[in-house]
Amino acid sequence: MTTISSTSSTSSTSSSSTSSTTPSATDAAKSAAQSLFTSLQTGSGIDLSSLVPSLVQAQFAARVAALKAKGDTLTAQISATSTVMSSITDFASSLATRTRDGSLATQATSSNSAVLSVSTQAGAKLAGLSKSITVSALATAQTNVTKASYDRTASMGSGKLSIKVGSNAAVDITFADGSNPTIDQVAAQINAAKTGVTASVISDVDGKAYLSFTGPTGTANSFTISATEGAQAGLSNFAVGNGATVTNSVSTAGNAQMTVDGVSIQRASNSFSDLVPGVVMTLNAVSTAPVSLTGTRPTAALSQIVSDFVTTFNDKITELNKALDPKSGDLRSNLSARSLAQSLGRLTTSKIVPGDDSAPGPKTLADLGVGTNKDGTLTVDTTRLSQVMAQYPDAVEQMFQASGDNIIGLSAQMNTIQMNATSTFSGLGASAKQLAQDQSANTTAQADLADDQSATQDRMTAQFAAMNARVSNYKSVQAFLTQQVNMWTKSSN
Repeated sequence: MTTISSTSSTSSTSSSSTSSTTPSATDAAKSAAQSLFTSLQTGSGIDLSSLVPSLVQAQFAARVAALKAKGDTLTAQISATSTVMSSITDFASSLATRTRDGSLATQATSSNSAVLSVSTQAGAKLAGLSKSITVSALATAQTNVTKASYDRTASMGSGKLSIKVGSNAAVDITFADGSNPTIDQVAAQINAAKTGVTASVISDVDGKAYLSFTGPTGTANSFTISATEGAQAGLSNFAVGNGATVTNSVSTAGNAQMTVDGVSIQRASNSFSDLVPGVVMTLNAVSTAPVSLTGTRPTAALSQIVSDFVTTFNDKITELNKALDPKSGDLRSNLSARSLAQSLGRLTTSKIVPGDDSAPGPKTLADLGVGTNKDGTLTVDTTRLSQVMAQYPDAVEQMFQASGDNIIGLSAQMNTIQMNATSTFSGLGASAKQLAQDQSANTTAQADLADDQSATQDRMTAQFAAMNARVSNYKSVQAFLTQQVNMWTKSSN
C-alpha cells in the first residue's frame, strides 16, 4: 500500500547565506506548500497544513484499505500455493529416490565378497535367486615392457607404429620425421589413439624409463605392435609379437573361468552383468570353495518405507488441510488445492500395480493395512502389514519398485498426483500464475490511487488558496471600514 501523508516544518535561513546548489524539485514543492499553508492560515485562521491531508485521507481511506486488504490476501494465497506445490513435489521426489536406489527390491548377496562381489541394478527381479559359483581363474590382460631403458629426454625416432588388438583392424600411429618424440610423447600418442592398448612410462631408480603396454582382458584381446622406421630409427624398439624380441612378456591375455551350478563358463572381463540379469558381478580372487549367490528380501526396508510414507503423508495432508480450512485457510476457495486433497484421499484405494483384480495379493495401500482417518491422515495396521508381507512378498515388493516408464508402483501414483497438482494449465501452477497477475494488477492500482491522492491534495490546496485570497480581501475591507468608522466616531465627539 502506498501511504500519502503531509507534515509541516519550519526552517530558518540567514539572509546572508548563499548556496551554489539548485534546490531539488521535492524541496521546492515542500517549500511552496509550506508557504501556501502559512498564507492560508493568515487569511482564514484554519490549520490547513493538517486539514487538507486529513480531508484527502478521509476521502480515499476506503479504497486504500480495500486495495491493501486485497494485496495482503493475494500475498498469503501466493505463499500458500508455493508452499503446497513445493511440499508435494518434495514428497514425490523423495519417494522416487527411495524406489530407484534399489533398496526396496530383493538384493543379490554373495557369501564371500573377497572372491565375488555383487551389486543389484534397479528393477532387477531376483526373487528365488540361488546359485553356486566357483572361480578357477581371473581374466587377465596381455602386458609387455621394453627390455631396454631410455633417457626421458631422448628422441625415440620417427615412422609408424601399427597396433592390432584381437580381430580388430590395425591402427596406425605416425611420428613425423624431425618430430623427435620422447618416450612420454610416444606413450601419449598411443593412448590418444584409443586402440584398447594403454601405454605407460615406468622409471627405475636411476631415472631411466621403460615403456609398458597393457591391453584389454580376455583371450580374444591379445595384441601386436609392429614398427615401420622413418628417417630417425628407434620405433622398432617398441615392437610386440610377430617374433619381436625387444620387449618382455609380463602376462598374457586370458578369460575368467568359473563354474556356475556345475556348468563351466568363461568371461573376457572380471566384471559382467549378463550371467544373472540385473546383477553386476565382479570376480576378485580364485576361490577354494563354492560361493553362494542368493537374493535377500528387503523386509525391514519395505516395512520402514510404509511407515515413512504414512508419516510424511500425514505431515503434508495436515498442512494442506490448514490451507483449505473453510474459515481461515488461505486456499479455502482454490479448486486446484481441493482437487489435490481429493487425489491424496483416493491414494490408499487406488490400484498401484496392474493385474487381475481377482488374483491373490495386495494391489492397494489399503490391502497392506494402511487406513484413512476422518481428517484425511493415514494409519498403519502393522499386524496386517506383516501378514501380507509374509504371504505375498513378491507382490508387496512390486508395489514399491520403480518402472522404466514410471507408470507402475506407488512412486508412479505420487508422480501423477504431483504433476497434476503443479500443472500450469489446470493445477496450482495455473493458480500461481493467475495470483501473480492479480498481485501485479493490485500493485498498479495502488500506485494509481496514490497518484489520485496526490492530485486531489494539489487540487484542494489550490481551491483553499483561492478561498483564502477572498477571505484576505474581505478582512482588508473590514479593517478599512473599521478604521473609518472609528475616525468618524472620534470626529463626532
